[in-house]
Amino acid sequence: MPATTPATLTARALLLDMDGTLVNSDAVVERCWRRWADRQGLDADEVLKVVHGRQGFATMAVLLPDRPMTENHADNRVMLAEETADLEGVVPVPGAPAFMAAIENLPHALVTSADEALAQARMGAAALRMPELRVTAESVGASKPDPEGFLKGAAALGFDPADCVVFEDSEAGIQAGRAAGMRVVGVGPRAAAFAPDVHIADLTRLRVEPAADGSITLTVLT
Repeated sequence: MPATTPATLTARALLLDMDGTLVNSDAVVERCWRRWADRQGLDADEVLKVVHGRQGFATMAVLLPDRPMTENHADNRVMLAEETADLEGVVPVPGAPAFMAAIENLPHALVTSADEALAQARMGAAALRMPELRVTAESVGASKPDPEGFLKGAAALGFDPADCVVFEDSEAGIQAGRAAGMRVVGVGPRAAAFAPDVHIADLTRLRVEPAADGSITLTVLT
């Protein structure tokens, strides 16, 4: 749905991706993955087309399908340490502080491919409130686009998948939300290409309104 089309979604719980959705970490992601691509002799621009939304080892498996997964997991541990230490240029997505304030007392969870340490570092660098409920890399056995993380988030909040709305920016994340049976709000320029249920340029383009019956109304602002 184009960002210029007024739209309203009703949910009972919200499941939030982090990178590209709440936090703009593109600068550090690009720095770390370009270094990795150089070490592997890969075209960095091509690598950057597939890194968003997945855990690092899953991205590596896509890019190097014949490499043993033990090597991917080892490289992923190095990558996570590099990303956690490098916070230069990590900023909130426009509208994220107000959005997080608006949903503070509403059912919501963070569902991210980052591990707990990286999530804490980036949310802190962006000066965003960390949700009490988090599904991080340590919590799942499969990376997005597998729906496991979103399904675990819904279950932890106590809501059916159909009652949840996912906020995502990447192809893998949007696919995961759909596979979980949830509606998806696509945030930012990447999301527009993957046909989310609703697309917004950033979080300034959304109004959040709780209802007396416990539901949440999400309205796209034109």
